[in-house]
Amino acid sequence: MPGNSFGQLFKITTAGESHGGAISVIIDGCPPQLKLSEADIQIELDRRRPGQSNITTARNESDTIHILSGVTDDQTTGTPILLLAYNEDHKSEDYNHLKQAVRPGHADLTYQQKYGLREWRGGGRASARETLARVAAGAIAKKYLREKLGVEILSYVEQVGDIKTNIDFNKVSLTEIESNIVRCPDQVTAKKMIQLIETVKAEGDSLGGVIRGVIKNVPAGLGEPVFDKLPADLGKAMLSINAVKGFEIGSGFAGVTLRGSEYNDKSNKQAGGTLGGISNGDDINFRVAFKPVATIGKIGRHDPCVLPRAVPIVDAMAALVIMDHYLRHKAQNL
Repeated sequence: MPGNSFGQLFKITTAGESHGGAISVIIDGCPPQLKLSEADIQIELDRRRPGQSNITTARNESDTIHILSGVTDDQTTGTPILLLAYNEDHKSEDYNHLKQAVRPGHADLTYQQKYGLREWRGGGRASARETLARVAAGAIAKKYLREKLGVEILSYVEQVGDIKTNIDFNKVSLTEIESNIVRCPDQVTAKKMIQLIETVKAEGDSLGGVIRGVIKNVPAGLGEPVFDKLPADLGKAMLSINAVKGFEIGSGFAGVTLRGSEYNDKSNKQAGGTLGGISNGDDINFRVAFKPVATIGKIGRHDPCVLPRAVPIVDAMAALVIMDHYLRHKAQNL
């Protein structure tokens, strides 16, 4: 089956292309009687939308969301929810020169090899525009987890290029994350990141970096043995995001420098919130590495650094995984 769906009990299916008429998502499995309005979803989409600052792409999209089914009197009904946002600023003519050209670093070549054709206007499904659907669906999962379970999901830009913050992720707040356009809660480091991004943008180039994710108040017992371990599904979720090239949980790769006597501490802080692939009740922390995006100013409209807009995408994918595993846990443990 084509890989356009994610999740088992809380399942989403996305549709739409970068330069098509709209982006949409169907959410199946959302419990009934959750208070939900378009404004609840829009607040997350506004964090992801293009054109929000001088260090993001110039594409101007309102990303206005429409709830077309599954909600009555501002409550979820338990039936599939259909969300849709129309594309407004797709300038397909800007891509005419790419009809016969394969862009380096893009999915142009592999789509051509797989399907025998490709969507040359902005990359089609390979475009990060598809992540609008994920953020919309994730907003619903975040709301449920926050209101019903007290789960808080926070992500922030930890590193851009070679500039990194060492701020304590346990003490970061959403207010601090949203206090600047790069979404780094360390204000001094944020200024340096912004200056670097502006320099690279002026050169028509791009930068990569790292986003740190923290999931607080996670119930113990989430995750399935062997193939559906919670960190495995979090890894798959993050690696499915455009430009992501690496994922680690807890101490990650740094843990290889420790001895077992150091790693197996009583606090389990090296494990990052899971043991044996199952949540242990501690906060979960992870890191996601993004490469410099392939679309640069020398090719077309682009984000010189995708990380500020990727923060809500990481939030959304984390929420979708936790929500799905929570429902699976409840179904098994009646």
